[in-house]
Amino acid sequence: MTSYPPLRLLPSRHKRVAHGHPWIFSNEIQMDAPTKALPAGALVRVLTHDGVALGVASFNPHSLIAGRLFSRDGTAVIDQGFVEARLRAALALRDRLYNRPFYRLIHAEADGLPGLIVDRYGDVLVVQANSAGVDRLLPTLQAAWNTVLDPQATVLKLDSPARALEGLPDGDTTLTPDSRNPARVQDGLSLEENGGIFFADPLGGQKTGWFYDQRDNRAFIAALSSGARVIDLYTYHGGFAVQCARAGAATVVAVDRSEAALHQAARAASANGVGDRVSVRRAEVFAELERLVAVRERYEVVIADPPAFVKSRKDLQAGLRGYRKLAKLAATITAPGGFLLMGSCSHNVEPAVFAETVAAGLGDAGRSGRILRSAGAGPDHPVHPLLPESAYLKALVYQLD
Repeated sequence: MTSYPPLRLLPSRHKRVAHGHPWIFSNEIQMDAPTKALPAGALVRVLTHDGVALGVASFNPHSLIAGRLFSRDGTAVIDQGFVEARLRAALALRDRLYNRPFYRLIHAEADGLPGLIVDRYGDVLVVQANSAGVDRLLPTLQAAWNTVLDPQATVLKLDSPARALEGLPDGDTTLTPDSRNPARVQDGLSLEENGGIFFADPLGGQKTGWFYDQRDNRAFIAALSSGARVIDLYTYHGGFAVQCARAGAATVVAVDRSEAALHQAARAASANGVGDRVSVRRAEVFAELERLVAVRERYEVVIADPPAFVKSRKDLQAGLRGYRKLAKLAATITAPGGFLLMGSCSHNVEPAVFAETVAAGLGDAGRSGRILRSAGAGPDHPVHPLLPESAYLKALVYQLD
């Protein structure tokens, strides 16, 4: 058996982990000198105060979430074979969910590889390393996904805000050394979603280059768009906009402040044969909304899916004010009987609080209506049963009177 150093918990602080919770907090650990001396990301054998094995975890003495459990088997070895088994299980699930290889393949704790995000774009993988444990395991992880998936290229992103919480430095977005076809990534990646063709930019874009999490919400709002005038605020690469046009929207305006993002949105519109009905508009969304309100512009479908307004707890109140104002302005330009989608990817905003905040914004606009859909991310973003707070995405669809 591989000998991992022990991580002993304080008396009576083992119950959450014993019941399956994948996180160990720093105040639950017996922080003696040998434990404090362990390097960030080291694999450890987790023990109760009296020596009962609870599993194997990665350990980071510099993080509030000091332990991340890889296995509840205290004899487990976290090697290439272990990782390959987790990858194959995740792949089998996605093969049941989707018939094309475009999805989130690994979603951290829910797929048994805490701190790791892997998005799949056909024969290219885009990887986010969000914990010290993943950083130390990268050679093993890479060997495993090369064996299981044999990708043409792998993009490694070390720029996630989650790294700061782990005390890890920001890094570059790079191709891994053994990528066989670097040119495969340089000009962006094509992907398929809900029958459409889109383009991701993993090297220069946000997160992994595309937001697979909104797949089902895009399909839902697109189905309401036939014959409608649609505006997609914070369009990024045109996911909502182009799918609404493909579903028969009369006209679609795609708004974003990024010229590079709008280029990919226009490229997707052309690739799907709807370039004549999708127009891209470079603008700051709040300023553009205020202009549209002033000229009394109205749309039958309004989509407002912004980047996170609340990136940490200290941003909560300011972020909620932002969501309320966005809801007010977006509701104001929604035609009577029309549909409004409000999205939030802010991890620190709970679903009930987001719903209350949007409702307040609708009230500020003098609008009412009904919620047709309250949803999160698609099933390729599973949630660990004991980590409901990791279900970060909120999407609310209203019909407004």
